[in-house]
Amino acid sequence: MLLAYDGTDPEAAARRLRIRQDHLGKFKPAVDKKILVMLAGLMWCGVGIMLISFAVTWLSIYEDSGRLIFYISGFLAAMPIHHFGFLKIADKNLKRLLPITEKKCVFSFMTWRSYLIVLIMVSMGIALRHSAIPKQYLSVLYNGIGLALFLSGIRYLRFFFVLLFHKATNR
Repeated sequence: MLLAYDGTDPEAAARRLRIRQDHLGKFKPAVDKKILVMLAGLMWCGVGIMLISFAVTWLSIYEDSGRLIFYISGFLAAMPIHHFGFLKIADKNLKRLLPITEKKCVFSFMTWRSYLIVLIMVSMGIALRHSAIPKQYLSVLYNGIGLALFLSGIRYLRFFFVLLFHKATNR
């Protein structure tokens, strides 16, 4: 099928273009808002678990009494990071996602700006892991951010289950 306009029939060219757009529309990965909220929660919790696992691995070589102070410090860092940082971002994202009525692209669980921030944070994490900073001190930061991300991810998952069960009870 020739998709280029050959100058002979403008209506035929327009029909071919509509057909092509209809076929491409079938491949758009559109999902319901429940799935977007679930993906956001799984992403935040998954990244949180990954960061915590880095920290636990780094601290596993130290004595029990020596590593406890780093775990406690990471936990204490996580609470303000969660409450004053990630929870506000999660609530802002939920305010954007919950009013959605039609299906959206599966990647729209985050804004484009958020994807850029993630790219910067991943780059900084790689740089920190390869820096000269001792891993036990990095474990405090990784435990703090990881636990804060995990706790904020639970906020998304809570809303996912509310959406899931609310929809099921209204049928």
